Amino acid sequence: MAANVRDRVNDLIGYIKQGKIIEAMTEFYHEDGAMQENRHEPTRGLKNLIANEQKFIDNLAEFHGFEATSVGVQGGEDGTGTALMESWLEYTDKSGKRVRLEQVSVQRWENGKIRHERFYYDSAS
Repeated sequence: MAANVRDRVNDLIGYIKQGKIIEAMTEFYHEDGAMQENRHEPTRGLKNLIANEQKFIDNLAEFHGFEATSVGVQGGEDGTGTALMESWLEYTDKSGKRVRLEQVSVQRWENGKIRHERFYYDSAS
């Protein structure tokens, strides 16, 4: 049986705080998972999700931190449910620009893996 959603979300947060983004994708995202940014079309499939995250990582000069400031979870012991997370991510890109991204994500979990995640943030900032 998969771990409960709350435990999985807490573990995911730990990975991201350590900058283990690709490892988090492999551990927590469903093989057929999807990730969507605001109103853009979702990216589908774990290989494509990892490729997108790798592009982000390749543009990082320094990762300053991540914090989940508010988390809400609905789900049972079977690893299926929904998580809502308010968080911030701060980094410096290779051009030298320091960025602080504040966002909300909605994750739909299935058997201990994220099946769909959507991020909401101000894309103008």
